[in-house]
Amino acid sequence: MPPRRTTTTKGFARTANLLSGKIRKASESRGFAQSRLLTNWAEVVGDDAAAISRPVEVSYGRGGMGATLTLLTTGANAPVLEMQKEQLRTRVNAVYGYNAIARIRVTQTAATGFSEGRVAFEHAPKKDAPAPDPALREKATQTAAQIGDNSLRDALARLGENILNKNNR
Repeated sequence: MPPRRTTTTKGFARTANLLSGKIRKASESRGFAQSRLLTNWAEVVGDDAAAISRPVEVSYGRGGMGATLTLLTTGANAPVLEMQKEQLRTRVNAVYGYNAIARIRVTQTAATGFSEGRVAFEHAPKKDAPAPDPALREKATQTAAQIGDNSLRDALARLGENILNKNNR
């Protein structure tokens, strides 16, 4: 009789358990010994570098002396990545636990072909907007005070506040 678990999943399996084999198989076909490099790219290299690049392939030389990591980026971001190669290499090797990656190659097209290289890079997260000015909020509320319908008055006051804050920046 199998041992009973203290927690039950009621017949459901975790997504990580279902997908880990497929992710490992796909990543190994591109030379990635660590699938974490693909799945947690933003954590490995940082949000700024992850927003402009994707790991494409790890290729090993004939002598076996270190691998080459190929990164995909857009044309305008290639010089930025070129300047960060050493820091990126250090961070990637920290995932492997040893000096596995000897070189980083930056490409502006996919190393495997155009059809497979379509990558949508995320934009950098927006910075938080400054706090609204209470004086502008009061001015917008006073301007909309003559409106009889409560919901319309509140909507116009919010609209006026947004316009005044945007013009004030």
